[in-house]
Amino acid sequence: MITTESYKSSRLYYNTYPMGQVYFCIIKSFKQLIMMTHKYILSGLTCSSCVAKVKSSLLMLPDVLSADVTQNSAVITMDKHMGIDALQDAIGRDGRYSISENKADNSHHAMKQEAAVSWLKTYQPLLLIGSFIAGISLLTSIHAGELHAMMWMNNSMAGFFIVFSFFKLLDLRGFADSYAMYDVLAKRVKAYGFIYPFIELTLGILFLTGFDPLITNIAAIAVMGFSSIGVIQSVLGKKQIRCACLGAVFNLPMSTVTIIEDLLMVAMSSFTLFTML
Repeated sequence: MITTESYKSSRLYYNTYPMGQVYFCIIKSFKQLIMMTHKYILSGLTCSSCVAKVKSSLLMLPDVLSADVTQNSAVITMDKHMGIDALQDAIGRDGRYSISENKADNSHHAMKQEAAVSWLKTYQPLLLIGSFIAGISLLTSIHAGELHAMMWMNNSMAGFFIVFSFFKLLDLRGFADSYAMYDVLAKRVKAYGFIYPFIELTLGILFLTGFDPLITNIAAIAVMGFSSIGVIQSVLGKKQIRCACLGAVFNLPMSTVTIIEDLLMVAMSSFTLFTML
């Protein structure tokens, strides 16, 4: 059996992975989320040369990321909204070419932005808590200027289980009632809803103290894997129920975010076990 001491002293525990690529993907995904794409109406373009000239002028603007231009329209993606006057200045004020807003497209875009804002507002507590856990775990996993990815995952899982169990314990009965609405075991055994936060707390302490990594990670996979069954069933069944991941303190709807939360812990524990074999 692999002990805590042998695991910590192994090269695997201190092996540094290219985490920069991971953070690059996260930043890129976030940037894509906030990018804005608008469709505009163009007039005055009579040939392919006009199209090329207008496209080139639009792409020269610092906030324009891409521009798909035809003789009648332009689809522009930008990382910061630009007014119609700035776009008109770019293609010329001599009256040869003109650009105007497509009201139908802008109305659709406004609806998409409102939906995105609503999503971010709904899941703000979960996103903030997850960011704090990941950030603090990152800081505590850097030694001598090097990031130890295995330590980062271990610390992240410890933080996840401890913090999430804390919110569940703030209103234990409220959590148990919500959890019984979708968890496979809690539906049949009500007491499991009262026990589950203590299971998470125990797992967090085991990760934090460095208890036998083999046993700890297998237990985490079993607990979170089983918990995800009810979550997946609820999401696929499109049930409009409350997610109990943060207990009864926050009113979060059940969604794919909850699935990701559970399966991420399973994936991290599975990866840790894989590197230990």
